[in-house]
Amino acid sequence: MGRLDRLVIHCTDTPEGREVSAADIRRWHTSPVSAGGRGWKQVGYTDILHLDGRWERLVSNNDDDTVDPWEITNGAKGFNTTSRHVVYVGGQDRTTGNPKDTRTPAQLKAMTDYVRKFKKEHPRADICGHCDLDRGKACPSFNVKQWIKKARL
Repeated sequence: MGRLDRLVIHCTDTPEGREVSAADIRRWHTSPVSAGGRGWKQVGYTDILHLDGRWERLVSNNDDDTVDPWEITNGAKGFNTTSRHVVYVGGQDRTTGNPKDTRTPAQLKAMTDYVRKFKKEHPRADICGHCDLDRGKACPSFNVKQWIKKARL
């Protein structure tokens, strides 16, 4: 068990406008490597924000300030025992495949509401992008700190 220190924002790194299901994420993360998955025991995210702004819980948790063993997801190596992870569908330019902030207006509203709620429940926790923890990553394809400041969250 670890104290909840942060919320990490991710993208699915999929082309703009292409929906991703919870089943897709589970398959990508938990299928054996030999079957094209990562072979993890658990998915990488607690919640997913769909293109239409719906959010879906992938791994249950009790929303307290402790990350219990059954709540740990595999979102950012070295930080998982003290983090929650949320992913939005998208993050990739449809034409070039390059990183791009593809959040729809509905996703922006949902993410704003999600972060606002998280901050209210966990005021001491940091909010960052996956790239802030792993400099080799572009995920979530936008600067989380700048977005939080601009959105006044």
